[in-house]
Amino acid sequence: MRESRKNLIERIAEKHSLNLQGFKPLTGGDINEVYKLECKDQTLVLKANSALKFPEMFEAEKKGLELLAGSGVIRIPKVFETATLDDHSYLLLEFIPSGTKNSDFWRVFGSQLAQLHSVQTDQFGLNHDNYLGSLPQQNSYRTDAIHFYTEMRLEPQLKLAREKGHNLPDASILFKNCESIIPKEKASLIHGDLWGGNYLVDANGRPCIIDPAVTYAPREMDIAMTRLFGGFDNQMISSYQDYFPLENDWEERIELWQLYYLLMHLNVFGASYKSQVTEIIQKYS
Repeated sequence: MRESRKNLIERIAEKHSLNLQGFKPLTGGDINEVYKLECKDQTLVLKANSALKFPEMFEAEKKGLELLAGSGVIRIPKVFETATLDDHSYLLLEFIPSGTKNSDFWRVFGSQLAQLHSVQTDQFGLNHDNYLGSLPQQNSYRTDAIHFYTEMRLEPQLKLAREKGHNLPDASILFKNCESIIPKEKASLIHGDLWGGNYLVDANGRPCIIDPAVTYAPREMDIAMTRLFGGFDNQMISSYQDYFPLENDWEERIELWQLYYLLMHLNVFGASYKSQVTEIIQKYS
């Protein structure tokens, strides 16, 4: 480990009187440096990054985690502190020891996700912007799902993709078709980036979700993300359906919602995602 990083961690620990005993890197984060801090009276997670490159990233994550925790339906790591030291921003979180899934893990996860989505409002969006991975995510309010998804989700990513030189099909017909495809539901509180790397199994065998990109949005976005890269058992959606049934033909809309996440991957990871993006635009046009 670079001496400068060791020095930063020790200075953060001193600033917050953590009585640091030791620390080690944690795996799994693509964007931030993540460490497990062993302190005298507690164990914490430290996430750190450039305050200049990702302004207010951790402040937004803190707000998102607290919004999710406020629902009271699924375990969320407790947030202890977010601050800046020199050019580094950081977030201090509760460390959640991992366990083995209970036999009813997926049933519980499905019902808890449904209860989270039952936290609803009339306005789509949020009172602050945040990030999806390393990319800024705009959350300006819209009164319906159609304009929120097309204007706040698809348009910025399509614009960025074209600026990066990706020649994509025109999406104007897709935008028009969204008017008849997207169901007219209220906005739900969603995790926003619910892939397999963003849930944990705690020591009691229960679900815990981390690293959110929170907003009030169409709830099918979370469902679509769980189906994009795998890692979720079918029992989860069955349990979800028992608690808060999805609108008719929801499976036919999965790829429409996945378009946003695939555009983000195209813009971050490159042309290997272009064919999927192109196929989805053509499918719904």
